Amino acid sequence: MKFGIAILAAGKGKRMQNPNLPKVLTPLKGKPLLGYVVETSIKLSPLAIYIVVGFKRELVIEYCTKNFNGNSIFFVEQTEQLGTGHAVLQIEPYFDNSISDLLILSGDVPLISATTLTKLIEYHKENQSDLSLISTIVSDPSGYGRIIRGENGKLVKIVEHKDLNIDGTELNEINTGIYIVNTKFLFDGLKKISNENSQKEYYLTDLVEVFQREHLKVNALLIENYIEVLGVNTYGELQFLENVLNTLEGV
Repeated sequence: MKFGIAILAAGKGKRMQNPNLPKVLTPLKGKPLLGYVVETSIKLSPLAIYIVVGFKRELVIEYCTKNFNGNSIFFVEQTEQLGTGHAVLQIEPYFDNSISDLLILSGDVPLISATTLTKLIEYHKENQSDLSLISTIVSDPSGYGRIIRGENGKLVKIVEHKDLNIDGTELNEINTGIYIVNTKFLFDGLKKISNENSQKEYYLTDLVEVFQREHLKVNALLIENYIEVLGVNTYGELQFLENVLNTLEGV
């Protein structure tokens, strides 16, 4: 499998202490969140790494160029923040067509490990899937997209928290926002996503339903360690991950 990696890094840190800093450059124990994700990506030896930039893109580009020069990193601009599906679609004009599958990561999920991502790639390959994602179980799923499975246990769709028409607290298997997708179908699929939702955004999560309609194979790899896939949206979440790292390091 010749795979590439896309890292979504275009967002603002609206709820962080410094809202003028791109969220992915928020420091975690002295290193920007994005730094952790790029370092892990490089360990996987992809053909290319596409970093989707937007808010204060020059700061993100400067950081990556200074610290990761020579690692086949390409920057793609998302000029309007129209959602994660729209972000990935911006890669298409610059995409290397020799890449068979694209691993999609978020620049604000710093603790995802190369080991877990390798498991996802192997799972995707072994099941001959067209789309595979990582899911996990959390005690409080508020704010996360929920995994909906059929009676056979197969992934049916993902429903964003804001679009749930029920309380949703009993649905505690969540989407982590980490995917690997067959590029033969990726960009055409993204163009079929609608923005008819509460945010008026093009959700990458909706690609699951698009692929289901096209009778393509989708699967979800359930992992136990939810800590690995926690994102940072608030200062409190940042502090939590700092405590996790301190514990791991014996500080």
